[in-house]
Amino acid sequence: MVRELKCDLAVIGGGAAGLAAAVKARRLGVEKVVLIDSPPYVGKLLGGILPQCIHPGFGLHYFKEELTGPEFAERLVREVYDLGVEVLTESYASDLRHSGSSVEVVATSPKGIVKLTSRALIYAAGARERTAFEIGVVGYRPAGVFTAGEAQALMDLFGVMPGREVVVVGSGDVGLIMARRFALEGAKVRAVIELMPWPGGLTRNVVQCLEDFGIPLLLSSMVTKVLGKHRVEGVEVVKVNEDLKPIPGTEEVIKCDTVIIAAGIVPKVELLEEAGALVDRATGGPVVNDFLETTLRNVFAAGNALVINDLVDYAAEQGEWAAESAAYVLGGGEVPREGVKKVVLGRNVRLAVPQIITGLRDTYLYIRVRRPEENVRLVIHELGREVKLPKVRPAEMIRVFIKRDELAGVGDNKLTISIEAE
Repeated sequence: MVRELKCDLAVIGGGAAGLAAAVKARRLGVEKVVLIDSPPYVGKLLGGILPQCIHPGFGLHYFKEELTGPEFAERLVREVYDLGVEVLTESYASDLRHSGSSVEVVATSPKGIVKLTSRALIYAAGARERTAFEIGVVGYRPAGVFTAGEAQALMDLFGVMPGREVVVVGSGDVGLIMARRFALEGAKVRAVIELMPWPGGLTRNVVQCLEDFGIPLLLSSMVTKVLGKHRVEGVEVVKVNEDLKPIPGTEEVIKCDTVIIAAGIVPKVELLEEAGALVDRATGGPVVNDFLETTLRNVFAAGNALVINDLVDYAAEQGEWAAESAAYVLGGGEVPREGVKKVVLGRNVRLAVPQIITGLRDTYLYIRVRRPEENVRLVIHELGREVKLPKVRPAEMIRVFIKRDELAGVGDNKLTISIEAE
């Protein structure tokens, strides 16, 4: 049996971005808001990845105080229910269709199938982790190989210790945090292995998670093979050159019983792609304008489904931003498609979001660089805007605020962003 629902705004995803979007939309007067969520591990627990992130460091920007992941989620969840958002938990959005005037979502759950028709949609489905095979790690498939998120869920939600002698592959923030988590539980973290010549996580996490615990960080190195048939017995590690190719003769074996793959996360955009949204290969997320509207009318994106964020605060901020945009179009506003400015990536800029600027509203630009540099300037050429930066790193997102008044006098149909040396 198919249950049919109609609403003004549908939100896919119950993580920080989706929760913040639903709360903001209700506060802005959007009448009927429905949130669809399929928690990764625990039945009806909203919050996305937050409930398993028991460490502090969340909320400093968004709530102006330091919180743990569960505390951050709990505040938003409470507001979602207090404001009357209808929540469909344990519901997996399996199909998304865009007709121009409305959006149709099909969600499956233990209770059956729901066919939801909405006037606007905020897509905040989050991201997925890369696997060992995506980063070229070969060998047998023994017990003891986990993604960082899986290991975190085992330890922080279910109280299960995955192993005692650990190698972490990848130095992104989740990998660094899990290295510390294992050390706190008494495990021996043999090393954190990083392919690039610089760490992949925030500087504060490198210091607090590795240096403070004496955990080795092996840069310009890669794991080429997992050893052991039934249970992990070790990994083969090799040094790489400037082209990230293995250097013969540098192979070594590090003995361990557990391998944690922390090779980064990728936006989950399959539903958007199937519905016809254009995807930016640099970000892995959809192409959006400064209303966070995708190339599908009245379909907005936020959080890690849009671009991988350093901080959950930024994901929640984008959720509110998308909700403001949804309320604007539901109230009769129109987002222009003509006369817009395309964001052009210049020297040492790997990605920028949003990719299109209408100039109708104030906006943030989220930017990542290709390689680390020191004493540089972020230049937005058509605005004549320069921001001095003591250092830039690929792992640390740059966020720049642009007022609509600044864009009023720009005649070009582009905004070029570059990182220039002093």
